[in-house]
This record gives sequence, structure tokens and C-alpha cells, in this order.
Amino acid sequence: MVVVALSGALVTGVTGVTGPPPPGLVAEEVAPPGFVALADVDPTIGQDMRYASARNFTGRPVEGYEEPVCLLARPAAEALRRAQARLLREGLSLLVYDCYRPQRAVDRFVEWAADEGDQSTKEEFYPRVDKSRLIPEGYVAPRSGHSRGSTVDVTLVRVPGGGPVDMGTPFDFFDPLSHTDDPRVVGAARGNREALGRALAGQGFVNLPQEWWHFTYRPEAFPDRYFDFPVSVAAVRP
Repeated sequence: MVVVALSGALVTGVTGVTGPPPPGLVAEEVAPPGFVALADVDPTIGQDMRYASARNFTGRPVEGYEEPVCLLARPAAEALRRAQARLLREGLSLLVYDCYRPQRAVDRFVEWAADEGDQSTKEEFYPRVDKSRLIPEGYVAPRSGHSRGSTVDVTLVRVPGGGPVDMGTPFDFFDPLSHTDDPRVVGAARGNREALGRALAGQGFVNLPQEWWHFTYRPEAFPDRYFDFPVSVAAVRP
């Protein structure tokens, strides 16, 4: 048994790519009441939904992402709206990379991590970690807190213009340098990580120390559930 994480969602389980569905899995094709599209709550928050495109560590659009939209449990979306209002006054904006993540996408990540023959994205996403170590070292796992709807992967950009700020590493960079408090990250990058953390912590988000971009709103609206409905506006607007 090992404790591993995908984008920071800590779980305990046996590593591998097959097995029974996770406890609490809800295999419905539409979201339960309480999920919203972030754009309906705050259209000023930027969205760069990486897993709906090929610009991610798998090198292709990920199963379950039918549209490049951020879906969240409403309390998490409202908390992002409050953080955004404060950041805009400072000339900054939130930009989300991932929000709700269906279990089928998590399964695809585990399948990709187990395929050591596919090294096409190594240089960009895991140059200093052997792919065979991605599951044992906790970079990929069979469950993710994103599937509960209150977790976001997020960064800061400047406004107007949307120019990115320096965070020390790219998003989804599988390396200890991505740890929020890695001592090698100094100067502007350190300050930007701290600014992001302050803005979100002030609205109830908790950062995962292993990933500067990963935040979970607490208390979670669905703390014991893992959903598998696809990422699409129709899933939250039946």
C-alpha cells in the first residue's frame, strides 16, 4: 500500500492501472444539483483548460473533457469569484487550468503513466523524473480530489493583457521544484506563489504543498464522492 497523488489529491491504495471503481464513485452522465460553470459565476476569470487540448502531459485531449470549460461545486466557484474581485484591484487575475475532473480522465492519466513506451512529453513535463516513478512517487494516482468538484489548478496573470507571471515552474511540472515552498524558488516567482496563496487562502482554499497551482475549497460540497460526468456545459445545465 502506498499514499500517492494526482495533482495533489492524496489517496491510499495499491498502485496499478486496474482494479475496482473507487468507493464513492458516482457514474452519472450529468452533474448533481450544486455544480455550476465557472463562467456563469464569474466570466472575468481566465480559463485555459489544458486537458481539453493536446497541451498537457499526455500529449492529447483527455477522455471526458468534451468542452474547454471549468465546472465546479458552487461554493468553490463563489469563493473564486471573491478572490478574483480582490486580485483585480491589484492588477492581477486568476487563470484556471483544471477544475472538476471526471474519473474517466483520472483513469486515463494512470494508463498513460504506466505506458513507459510513450515518452513524447518528457522534456516538457518530467525531464528529471523517470516515467516509471510517476506513480510510485505520487505524481499520478487512481483517484483525484478534482473529481469531487471543489479543487482547482490555478495561476495568476496580469491585467489588462493577460500576461503570465513567473511561478518558478510551468503548470503540471513533475518535479520537487513545483513544491509551493521549494527553497530554490526565490525572487518574483516566490512572491507570486505567495500572492496566489494569500488570495485563495483568504477565501477558504487550502493549497497542496507539493503543487503551487493546486487548491481545494473547504468544506467541500461533496467530500465523499467521485464523479464521472463529462466536462461540458450541458452536464450542469440539464
